[in-house]
Amino acid sequence: MEVILVDAKGLQHTDFLGKIDPYVMIQYRNQKYTSKTARDIILTSSSIDCVVKVGQGSRPVWNEEFKFRVEYPTTPARDDQNYKVFLQIMDRDSFTQDDYLGQTTIYLKELFEEGMEKGKVELGTQKYRVVSSDGTYHGEIQVAITFTAMGRLVNKRLSTTK
Repeated sequence: MEVILVDAKGLQHTDFLGKIDPYVMIQYRNQKYTSKTARDIILTSSSIDCVVKVGQGSRPVWNEEFKFRVEYPTTPARDDQNYKVFLQIMDRDSFTQDDYLGQTTIYLKELFEEGMEKGKVELGTQKYRVVSSDGTYHGEIQVAITFTAMGRLVNKRLSTTK
């Protein structure tokens, strides 16, 4: 399974001074990844004497891809925890503990089922609400997911070569 972390907007502002430096911890079952920290990008122009800060803070852009190994169906098959990917959005701080900005849970069972039937299925870029620790919504995050059923593809190749 490939998870593409695209961007986010409207994230909760936790820093008293300055912009937030968000990153995302992505977990599927016991597999975990951490995105890069989205920081301000400074653009300068020689033709125009100016400096422009481009969209990080509460509007980060990551465009990062993460790969996860999926076993479907899982044991026990009825445990829905096996069919979720969790995204926890954090604010990196230099001198204190990183701040929790919120989280999103994406349910994947139907995606896996369809992928097993078709061999490959893509869930294009979708917006998901970011839920803060008090249960309120603070922004959204955009993610795309592709699931390829490797065992199915191998079995297809073996049956066509006989």
